[in-house]
Amino acid sequence: MRFHTLVLVLGAILLLQPSLHAQRERFSIDDLNFLDKNYPNAQKTSTGIRYVVQKDGEGEGPNQGDTVNVLYEGRLLDGTLFDKATDKTHPFSFRLGRKQVIAGWDQIVKLMKPGEKLLAIIPSELAYGSRGQLPRIPRDSALIFTIELISINRL
Repeated sequence: MRFHTLVLVLGAILLLQPSLHAQRERFSIDDLNFLDKNYPNAQKTSTGIRYVVQKDGEGEGPNQGDTVNVLYEGRLLDGTLFDKATDKTHPFSFRLGRKQVIAGWDQIVKLMKPGEKLLAIIPSELAYGSRGQLPRIPRDSALIFTIELISINRL
């Protein structure tokens, strides 16, 4: 009887392994396959954000409460553009760590240096989650942003 129980438990673990992996990664299996295919060298934060530095920056990064000025484009994984701020004379500004933007942005911009440009792939739960931002952003959508940190206004 013990052998049969062990076989059942091991079988259940093997069946659940893909979903446990996706949960730990914070991306669905389909999204992980897309990321592995298109961004195999992306770095990963402890919270599951993947990113690729496209241009290095210099100096000290922002701190909680600093106002940052960024240029960005936001896309769905299928490439659909849903938002952008690309005019250097009118960058998008927000206070870091004050929940003025999605959690993924607070986390990734905190890691950037002035002048740095990166591509960030943010899991749904650090973006708009199960509610989405309809009609532009469907529910449970991972998002891709190119973000350039233009400047920091320190407290």
